[in-house]
Amino acid sequence: MKTIIISTDFSPAATNAMNYALDMAIAIDASVLLFHVYSVPISMTEVPVMLVSVEELEKNAEAQIATVRKNVEHITSGKIKVETLTRLGDTVDELETQCNTMQPFAVVMGAHNSSGINALFGSTTLSSIRRLHWPVIIVPPGKEYGKGIKKIGFACDFQHVMETTPAGAIKTITKQFGAELHVLNVRNPAKEPEKPSEYPLLQSMLQEANPVYDFIQHHDMEEGINEFAEKNNLDLIITIPKKHKLLEGLFRKSSTKQLLMHSHIPIMCVHED
Repeated sequence: MKTIIISTDFSPAATNAMNYALDMAIAIDASVLLFHVYSVPISMTEVPVMLVSVEELEKNAEAQIATVRKNVEHITSGKIKVETLTRLGDTVDELETQCNTMQPFAVVMGAHNSSGINALFGSTTLSSIRRLHWPVIIVPPGKEYGKGIKKIGFACDFQHVMETTPAGAIKTITKQFGAELHVLNVRNPAKEPEKPSEYPLLQSMLQEANPVYDFIQHHDMEEGINEFAEKNNLDLIITIPKKHKLLEGLFRKSSTKQLLMHSHIPIMCVHED
């Protein structure tokens, strides 16, 4: 059975992401693991002092996760299997260990409504995106699963597609949601509107998903994708974190327009095959 790991720190952003993930789990018949990692706070004085005992931290974490589980089981009415797990340590390290064990369908995390990529996600989320070799879905503040994922955009620069495109994962994800796949390529309006040289290769790789290829004329990649996503009501954007810095660009602060942080479009980060 498919499992979705929901990473939570019990913040409003994490709770919103959890609700999104629960609706997703019901839609695709998956179980969920509510996963919380806690650390020991240290007072940074001349002699570091532990502010709270490990036993107390563990007790508090278990109590919080138990309360969340009770609420989740109530609102889902037993439609999905719910498990919980708390760990002491580094969030990304523990997530990686758990993913290695469970091999989840995806890890779902919340994005904080702040300006700047580091404030928006925090170092934990960015580290998770870069290190975890399973799909990571970042849910913006206030985003609801709603009617589901019907349109998916895959941001692609058509460079070294054979070596870098996670075609298997993209086809699996698209099929799982029964979604329409759009391959998004942004090019400078000043250049000739010709198809990239590796277009036929990607066509062959993604043929089973029957994608629509959208060549977007725009001077800025992130803004071009944002405008297309808004106009065409995309529900999810897939990006490859190691390939380019699209993720940071999509969520950076802009003085001229609100980017995807305010568009409430989740990002799924999928690593290269």
